[in-house]
Amino acid sequence: MRFGELIPLISALLNFSLAIFVLVQNPRATVARVYFLMGMCFSIWNFGTFWMFRVPAGPEHYGEALYWARFLQFGVIFIPLTLCHVSFLVAQIRIPRWVVWAAYSFHVALFFSNFTGFFLEGVRNVGYAWYSVAGYGFWILSGVFSLMWVSVAVLFWHRRSLPPMGKRRLTPLIIAQTAFAIFGCNDILPILGIYYYPYTHSQVYPFGSMAVIFYGLIVGYSVLQYQLLEIHVTLNRSTAKAVRVLFIFFSGLCSLLVFWLADRDEFTFYSFFAGLATLMIGAMCAALLFPRLFGENTETIERHILGDTFEYEDRVHRFIEGLTWYNDLTALLNDLHDLLARTFQLDSYYLILRNEANRLFELTRSQTAQPPRGFPELRTQSAIFRYFESAKREYLSLQEEDPSSRGPLPMQQARVELAPLQGRFCFPLSSEGEIFGLLVVGQKSSEQFTSNDISLLITLVKSLSLIVNQIRLKTQVQQALELDLLGKMSRGMAHDLNNLLTPVWTLLQLSSENGNSEPLDDELLPVALRNVATMRAYIKEALFFSENLRPDLQLGRLDLVIHQAADLAKASRKKEVEVVADTPGEALVEMDEVLVQRLIANLISNSIDASPSGSQIRVQLERLAKSDVNREWWRVRVIDQGEGIPKENLTRILTPYFTTKNRGDENRGFGLGLAICRKIVHLHGGQLFISSQPRKGTTVQFDLPSRQAKPATPAIAKVTA
Repeated sequence: MRFGELIPLISALLNFSLAIFVLVQNPRATVARVYFLMGMCFSIWNFGTFWMFRVPAGPEHYGEALYWARFLQFGVIFIPLTLCHVSFLVAQIRIPRWVVWAAYSFHVALFFSNFTGFFLEGVRNVGYAWYSVAGYGFWILSGVFSLMWVSVAVLFWHRRSLPPMGKRRLTPLIIAQTAFAIFGCNDILPILGIYYYPYTHSQVYPFGSMAVIFYGLIVGYSVLQYQLLEIHVTLNRSTAKAVRVLFIFFSGLCSLLVFWLADRDEFTFYSFFAGLATLMIGAMCAALLFPRLFGENTETIERHILGDTFEYEDRVHRFIEGLTWYNDLTALLNDLHDLLARTFQLDSYYLILRNEANRLFELTRSQTAQPPRGFPELRTQSAIFRYFESAKREYLSLQEEDPSSRGPLPMQQARVELAPLQGRFCFPLSSEGEIFGLLVVGQKSSEQFTSNDISLLITLVKSLSLIVNQIRLKTQVQQALELDLLGKMSRGMAHDLNNLLTPVWTLLQLSSENGNSEPLDDELLPVALRNVATMRAYIKEALFFSENLRPDLQLGRLDLVIHQAADLAKASRKKEVEVVADTPGEALVEMDEVLVQRLIANLISNSIDASPSGSQIRVQLERLAKSDVNREWWRVRVIDQGEGIPKENLTRILTPYFTTKNRGDENRGFGLGLAICRKIVHLHGGQLFISSQPRKGTTVQFDLPSRQAKPATPAIAKVTA
């Protein structure tokens, strides 16, 4: 096999594979079907050329050469027409149906004439290969070859009307088509009897097959990078590596063939394929061992050739898969902003969500280079929502010049309504058929929108609708719970204050009616004074709980604070209960001593109230195993032998204003003690735990760090039965 024979063979295989691939990806698209026909014509032409090159010279092989000459011409006949037809489709220029039928009918007539001597008179050997001899039919076809230049002119004219990114995506195709038109015309010269280039003694050599290889590579590049021919390719990483290897293979093969054409005598079969194999092995080793050897960590050239298609889709799908982990709308919108701005590379976007309080649609998050010309006031009955509800569409194109955006009056009204946002597309966020938001996206900064972009945005918005709606429902439930808690707190405070004020009110009322108040003072005055003191404590605790405190953190001894808190708690309770403080020694902790003392005193007081007379309460301090390099952790336990906490109350014990000590006056509870304790622990970056068993006692423990982290670790309150 001569090396020159590899050129048409490779061209035939490449274009056959590409034609099948294009048709399979989008069989309904007219441009894909026409390109498939053109690719088949390329393959027939080059496959016939390959076998014609292999026919030995000599009169005895004339018939075989003529057979392959007619075979390859079956492909050549339709190439100018299909090439021109594809160009018109890419440029979105509509051709009357009768013109298309007339053109293809004419070429079908030439196709059948190829069976006769009207199209080809015969073949002749020019030394290095056999060539066809043109008949009248081929002379007619040579005039039709001007359509290849028409196709170039159509693409060039279409390019002038495109934005800068559109020009970039079309330029490689224009270059490849121009090269093919030049070398295609070059290849028909020997068929027409021109064996030497004019005014030179250089023999005409066929370069058309190599030009078709170049054209196929450019089409493949355009499909990968720009979704040419209405085709999108999803590349995973394995496929992307295969594409890299194929690119290296074809680049090396074409380079070796060029060197072979320059000096054919210096190449042997072994040297040719050994050079190609060496290139492939070296490239694959470099790719595996040194993946960033070329590109200085930027991979700019590779990204320009292959595009970021696989990484782009991977990022979008990873974001969609991770949506279920979000439970905070702010965090979700922050990550959504990164996805839209960096991955989709949108110049602007507007996320509009419904405010459930007033049922108006408000701007929730946006990015825009220029502020909109007045934000539209959107209501449930606005034109955009009426359009989506009636049309049942997944998106709306907001540009009038877009052919797909032409439509009925509701569509035009919706477009006018969103015109101030200067958006490109609008996507509805809905749940169970009810629209609660819109995502309006502007232009992309890097390139035009493709069908794949729209498909990804539709998938993203559908998933986003589900998660945003769930978060909003959770927020509504949380708000309802908070309102319910506020109602319970208000009722509890009103009930407690009313009970405490009753003796005071009775005293004042009787005093105003009775001039001699001494008997009343002796009976009611102590009760009234005690209740006023209780109300002051109640109000003080409520104010403390509602304030946003900033602890005065100083390095102090936690062991001394524990002893002081124990003495304070015993003094405040008139019950024969022994309080034992077990501290191992000096424990230095960065803390607010006043708050921590109140924390421990509250816990001890609760234990005293729950313990029978004669029992013991232990307060233990221990150093935990060191887990941080720069600080230690200390654990304080308050253990009693009291009644314990029932299971049904254990999960509510930390809820503000929940109390089981709702009787009596002196030691009655307000339901704020443990809530205040948890808040103090929270302010110190610690953790609070409660465990209890009925009739066996309760253990409350909290952990505090010796030094505060920056920022402080959020507190976690846990209760266990």
